Amino acid sequence: MATIAAETEENSQGMRGRRGLHLSPSAISYLQATPLIAILGFFFLLPIAMIAVVSFWDYDFAGLYPDFLTMNYTDTLGSWVTWKTYLNTLKFTAIVWALTLVIGFWVAYFLAFHIRKTSTQMILFLVCTVPFMTSNIIRMISWIPVLGRNGLVNSALIKMGVIPQPIEWLLYSDFAVVLAMVHLYTLFMVTPIFNTLMRIDRSLFEAARDAGASGWQVLWNVVIPLAKPGMAIGTIFVVTLVMADFSTVQVMSGGQSASVALMMKNQMSLLQYPAAAANAVVLLAVVLLMVAAILRVVDIRKEL
Repeated sequence: MATIAAETEENSQGMRGRRGLHLSPSAISYLQATPLIAILGFFFLLPIAMIAVVSFWDYDFAGLYPDFLTMNYTDTLGSWVTWKTYLNTLKFTAIVWALTLVIGFWVAYFLAFHIRKTSTQMILFLVCTVPFMTSNIIRMISWIPVLGRNGLVNSALIKMGVIPQPIEWLLYSDFAVVLAMVHLYTLFMVTPIFNTLMRIDRSLFEAARDAGASGWQVLWNVVIPLAKPGMAIGTIFVVTLVMADFSTVQVMSGGQSASVALMMKNQMSLLQYPAAAANAVVLLAVVLLMVAAILRVVDIRKEL
């Protein structure tokens, strides 16, 4: 009896110990997310916080001086050059977004619905990714012998008698900047849209056709609404990349055009780090507002 009582007491103590260590499901979830929060906090939130702090510092040609001044923001937001640069950047963003959306949707549509074999789909999709195995700079420079004054396009048009002299605006212009950006960022629109289209239940198409819908009606009323989450994700990718791009604008415009990121790059080259940090904070706020607007229109949680 004494042995049984001792075992019973030990079991009760073990149960109390286990009950004492019991955690709620929400606490367990937070513990599981702690490593990710620590990594994001150190590599993402901390750098942004440092940029925000530096944006209030003072500076001159000799160095940086920790302070709390709003001069950098007033100089940035009070300059018509800054507003003109933002409008130019937004112009590039809108044009590139529209072109990549149209091209990316039709490429993804072709891969998803007109290619029957999964292996062929994957091969063609990998072919689209081959250019991304090289540097962005190399892909941009490759357009110069094509669009230059004595490049492939002008030479071909002159030989065919279409134009009497070379077209000047093909290179080192806004057209060249947009063309290079569309070339660089279309795949970022193709991938999420293709992923969304592949998840659409094909029986919906049969039901729409049985109801008398034409091919365009199926596309407009079935495919496009169900593809909106992928379009939204691709839009976020393209918008953020274009807003932060400075190398494409610098190389393809020949220094004749400007963007916010290029303006920050020039400020950093002149050691004007607080001014560049203030521009970075403003740019981050603008991009976050644009992303928030996209998320208000389309619920991308359906895709995640």
